[in-house]
Amino acid sequence: MKAIHDPTHALTAGLAAIRLQYQVPAGFPVEVLAAAAEAARRGPDAHRDRTGEHFVTLDPASSTDLDQAFALEEAGADLILHYAIADVAWFVDDGGVIDAEAWRRGTTLYLPDGKAGLYPPSLSEGAASLLPDGPRPAVVFSVRIDPAGKASLDGAERAIIRSRAKLAYDSVAEGDLPAGFAELSRRIESAEAARGAARVDPPEQEVAALGKGGFTLAFRPRLVSESRNAALSLAANLAIAQALLGAETGLFRVMAEPDAFAIGRLRQTAAALHLLWPAATSLADFERGLSAADANQAAMMLAVRRAGQGASYKGFVTGEVPWHSAMAASYVHATAPLRRLADRYVVMAALAVANGQPVPEPVVAAFARLPKVMARADALSGQIERAVIDLAEAVMLAGRAGEVFDAVVTDEDERGVRIQLRDLPIVARVVAHKVEPGTRLRVTLLAADPVTRGLTFKRLT
Repeated sequence: MKAIHDPTHALTAGLAAIRLQYQVPAGFPVEVLAAAAEAARRGPDAHRDRTGEHFVTLDPASSTDLDQAFALEEAGADLILHYAIADVAWFVDDGGVIDAEAWRRGTTLYLPDGKAGLYPPSLSEGAASLLPDGPRPAVVFSVRIDPAGKASLDGAERAIIRSRAKLAYDSVAEGDLPAGFAELSRRIESAEAARGAARVDPPEQEVAALGKGGFTLAFRPRLVSESRNAALSLAANLAIAQALLGAETGLFRVMAEPDAFAIGRLRQTAAALHLLWPAATSLADFERGLSAADANQAAMMLAVRRAGQGASYKGFVTGEVPWHSAMAASYVHATAPLRRLADRYVVMAALAVANGQPVPEPVVAAFARLPKVMARADALSGQIERAVIDLAEAVMLAGRAGEVFDAVVTDEDERGVRIQLRDLPIVARVVAHKVEPGTRLRVTLLAADPVTRGLTFKRLT
């Protein structure tokens, strides 16, 4: 989820309640911690030495669970991305206590005041993390990106690497990065536009103090370094997806196109936020024109992300082409195995396929079980994210009961109408019936309760 930062601790009590309600783990069982400490001492002996190559990482400054490191080289007109992914499978035995706990969790859960990791810190922030404090085992994928931005998998191997620098999004300089970093991102973005891809990556939200006990929900624009770094992961995931598809195996990330109802609601949201969306312009083209630097456009990006039918996991099925509508391509998750259970198995399958070997039986068996497990984990993550946003909205409007707001109706159901406030990134409900989407309303805030994370509005006109 996109974090809502809370430097003034306005959300502390509410976040504690969310953790309790959704049973967010506070730590790991003693036996899992002991097994992880033992696994962390496991020396890699099936890895080629690539410590002489110039790998670096690029992440938020505070991150210590580093899944990826990268190096780049030119090959004629092509760029070769050497993408090192944490070799989690080297430390985690199938069927062991660490593995069993990871299957119970599915993903790392993020809240503004901390996370509940998928794996114990001795692995996720220590021996398996690609930190620059020593050599680390990794699976290195070599991804070729041609001038048009097409990504293909050239090879994969287990290797020992040494990160030369832990670079941070907010302080990295162009000279710190490998030559070709910006060009690779440009190629990937160009290929996305050619495919008609419609990825939405909203800015982070934060609760900012206004003084006198008041708060507002603001946006932190996405940095250029973040967008360019995301292109590396995207290129690797697309290339691995094609390799697995060709081998008729794998676990894919799939997502259907937004339906007409969702698009209609988004058009009303755009109107509420004073954004021009011409009738002849597709959702994908409209999205590409949004800028996170503008608060209303940032709110629209969040609305788009919430309005979709949602992505899910699906194993390979003979005769079907798994499709992710936002990517406009077949797509996998392989580049964050420290944070997502499924990625560990996709990495091992891709490693086998790239070397002409059969996919290990435990991996094949996992592909059949993972969609249900990951669906449950994604649902929990989504519920927590929604609860955090509801809490932040309630905190932002606390003390403003009686104020009148302009709103636009986005849709109606048996519970009333959903409204988008015209000048704040808040979606709420109000009792009203037989009101057409797009209708402008004036509503008064009756209550904003951070304890229940609830907003109550009354229609005036």
